[in-house]
Amino acid sequence: MKITLLTVGKTDRDWVKQGLDIYTARLKHYISFSIVEIPELKNVSSLSKEQIKSKEGELILKNVRPTDDLVLLDERGKEHMSVEFAKLLQDKINYLGKDIVFVIGGAYGFSEDVYRRADSKMSLSRMTFSHQMVRAIFAEQIYRAFTIMRGEPYHHE
Repeated sequence: MKITLLTVGKTDRDWVKQGLDIYTARLKHYISFSIVEIPELKNVSSLSKEQIKSKEGELILKNVRPTDDLVLLDERGKEHMSVEFAKLLQDKINYLGKDIVFVIGGAYGFSEDVYRRADSKMSLSRMTFSHQMVRAIFAEQIYRAFTIMRGEPYHHE
């Protein structure tokens, strides 16, 4: 079992990279965790938003296996408190037995093909964050979930 964070675009902010490095290193104590970055599309000025989403969607789906549990980080997804997310993740690990792929899409969201393939959607907040920032925030939340599952003193209620 492994967890992958699939992102559209490279992480180009040093502070985001540092945060990702911290939580990626911490997560290795709990589960196989990796970040896969899909390069941003080039020469898109002549493309519509739908065309961009479609092309990005093709690249996303190429990085997802039919057996993966695909979870989209999406503004229309369900919000969870950290303890609820930990329970959800624990249930996926215990009962699904599938690798989990969380996806942070591009600036315009996901194509209809990606939505159709998704097993679920979740939202980090009703607020909008930069796609760079979400990477570090979500990696921290996955780490937090594992510390909650193990009863470790990282999360406080």
